[in-house]
Amino acid sequence: MSFTDLTQGTVLPVEDVLDELRACLSAGNEVILQAPPGAGKTTLVPLALKDETWLTGKKTLMLEPRRIAARSAAYRLASLLGESPGETVGYRMRLDTNVSKDTRIEVITEGILTRMLQDDPSLEDVGLVIFDEFHERSLDSDLALSLCLKGRSLFRGPDNELKILVMSATLDSTKVAALLDDAPIVSSDGKQYPIEVLYGRASQPRERITDRSMATITKALQENPDSSILVFLPGQGEIIRTTDALTDWLATSKLHGVHLYPLYGNLSIEEQQMAIAPLLPEQSARGERKVVIATNVAETSLTIEGIDVVVDSGLVREPVFDPATGMTRLQTGKVSKASSIQRMGRAGRLRPGRCYRLWSASQQEQLAPHATAEILSADLAPLALQLLQWGVDDPAELSWMDPPPAGPWSQAIELLTALGAIESTADNLTLTPHGEAMTALAVHPRLAHLLICAVDVGETELASLLAAVLSDRDPFGQENPDITYPIAILSGEVSCPSKYRGWQRRTNQLARQFAEQIRWLNLPTAGNASLSQEQATGYLLACAYPDRIARRRHSSGFQLANGRSAALAVQHSLARAPWLAVAEVGGVARSKGDKIRSAAELDPTLFDTWLSSLLTVETVADWEKKSNRFVAEQRKVIGALVVQRQKLDKVPADAKRRTLLEHIEAQGLSLLPWSPTLLQWQARVLLVKSVSEDTSWPDVSDDGLLATLAQWLGSYLDNVSKPADFKRLDLKKALAAMLPWDKRELLDKLVPEKLQVPSGSNIAIDYTRSPPVLAVKLQEMFGCEESPRVANDKVPLSVHLLSPAGRPLQVTQDLAGFWRTSYHEVKREMKGRYPKHPWPDDPLLAVATKKTKGR
Repeated sequence: MSFTDLTQGTVLPVEDVLDELRACLSAGNEVILQAPPGAGKTTLVPLALKDETWLTGKKTLMLEPRRIAARSAAYRLASLLGESPGETVGYRMRLDTNVSKDTRIEVITEGILTRMLQDDPSLEDVGLVIFDEFHERSLDSDLALSLCLKGRSLFRGPDNELKILVMSATLDSTKVAALLDDAPIVSSDGKQYPIEVLYGRASQPRERITDRSMATITKALQENPDSSILVFLPGQGEIIRTTDALTDWLATSKLHGVHLYPLYGNLSIEEQQMAIAPLLPEQSARGERKVVIATNVAETSLTIEGIDVVVDSGLVREPVFDPATGMTRLQTGKVSKASSIQRMGRAGRLRPGRCYRLWSASQQEQLAPHATAEILSADLAPLALQLLQWGVDDPAELSWMDPPPAGPWSQAIELLTALGAIESTADNLTLTPHGEAMTALAVHPRLAHLLICAVDVGETELASLLAAVLSDRDPFGQENPDITYPIAILSGEVSCPSKYRGWQRRTNQLARQFAEQIRWLNLPTAGNASLSQEQATGYLLACAYPDRIARRRHSSGFQLANGRSAALAVQHSLARAPWLAVAEVGGVARSKGDKIRSAAELDPTLFDTWLSSLLTVETVADWEKKSNRFVAEQRKVIGALVVQRQKLDKVPADAKRRTLLEHIEAQGLSLLPWSPTLLQWQARVLLVKSVSEDTSWPDVSDDGLLATLAQWLGSYLDNVSKPADFKRLDLKKALAAMLPWDKRELLDKLVPEKLQVPSGSNIAIDYTRSPPVLAVKLQEMFGCEESPRVANDKVPLSVHLLSPAGRPLQVTQDLAGFWRTSYHEVKREMKGRYPKHPWPDDPLLAVATKKTKGR
């Protein structure tokens, strides 16, 4: 049977390169197939290769990035063979497996392949692994490719090679080829009708995408009366709001026969199938059409029947891991240029189509060429646990398109260590028995730890429900952050709203799988725990998320153990709880506060029993900002949270000194009781140091004093506990001790505090100014022709000659020049103002005096 027969007369573009593809795979073990959406690569390639001689007795595994794509591809392949899934073609995914002993082609989700590689690193019964839609660069696909290459090199010989085919629509194929030993690249044209691209105006910050989308969707419905429409929005929230708004609009419009279908990952398989399936023949006959409102799940892999108009918001919401906080946030950003092309291509599958873009043509040119690989922005804890199970503790041992970044990798190792999964031995990281048990559970390491901890307290059923809820998005989290509510629904204590029945069915099925996996581990129990369900829920969440244990700080605010502040996303009685065990935290990148979306109340008495291993005991000597005083206490802490504190009566002197010195360094020398005299002393020493050849003079500048604080001040701090105590310090004694006795004498000789002037007065010199200032009444300097100097005559003083009222008349370092020139102008101006004071014609011959003429 030809492929044209299989596809009911439709010729798919990829058929033109199938012979070349067969030849490349016969000659080598790696090939890259680059073909745009609609070329038929997912549909025809596995079938075209299944009877190759090198696949005799071997299976083909084809990876798809999403469950709905895997299931749809398997059904399509099976239907082309006139079969049902589970015969020649089958599929495997979480919660749904349909294969048999006759299955030759398995369509699987990417995480399934990683589990298969852990069970059998050689993939002994597999001849070909196809990585479909590899351009999406998910973390699982990158890991699976690296493990395939490593496993093949270790366990497969030249007569039993594992062949690898990477298929992509838009990708830097040369980069993939370099990873695969310069693999040949086979390119296929796509089946693409002309598409008219209509750009909108430039998008603005903080503009509601729902409003802009509604305006464009209604316009597209009116301008294209015979077309079905695919709308791309960033996330579930925008899809629901737009669907509701569009429903209201259609109810008042003159348009009829328009069916609305949301499409996002949190829907049931049945609901997703409704969105991608064609309209019924009788609906098409009546001219009815549909609007599918989707996330980027509809970007590739899926064929949505009947679409020839696309409305693209240009946005995508993706998880981004922050190593600084250990939390993953959903971040909305612009699509890449490659993704925008993929989305546009959905309009040209059936006939000439249209693509409405909600951004300008100039903004299109500014888009990044490709999306960022998930490995560069993801939580790497699952990857680290998988590699450690393989015996790899350094990612550099494997080949990667993009190696795991160092920061998130270190964060992953820290988390796994905190969860008790790994230990360091002889410079290597190895799994503990607890870590080995965690790898047997197909779930994030945090939840694997939760499930295992539940065995000790006899709460495996509750833990399985919690893990199932946390493995997927909690549909109630936007309205009710108390995780005990969905648990009550799943356990049948509370009736489930009808629209969430699919979620309830799917989540309970997953919980049963987790419970079964825990039973397979056959772990020993510690006996009766006697915890209530409320206590157990908080306990289990605290085990999985110790860094998100939260303590209430004020009416609605909490502090997390990781140091972040957070508040409940909606008003709820949990806001009054003193302690929370938080599972899900959301927020905006670079924001100070986070939103608690899923949590349970935590009983603090558990810190003395089941959670005691999370506590760290530390002795703290600190200057507490809130009370503004020295505090010494023993604390039991979880991260940044103080669970218990006890005041210490005795504190080691060195610990107290170290704390006080750090406080002074942080606040500055102004904490100390500086007097004018001490400031002058500091300036005098600095002046001598600046002109002396003797390098042993200490650096008493502010920076120098702070740098040597411990040496000259430490021993004086023993009685300091509050700010007033600093003001009682004998700072003069502490500073003076910095100079030996001979230097104290020399200091007074070189830079005396006061200088005797011709009148006989001893006038203080101001060394804090540069040059030093001698401020003296003009009459007291009569007869002095030479300007005074200090420091062995190396530093001339700046003489400020004052009026009888003490106001400056002249500033000079050249007294002789002043008496002969400027003095006579000063005399003419001042003589009438101060007639009782002498103003001689020749000041150099006059007697210096501080008295008036009458005295």
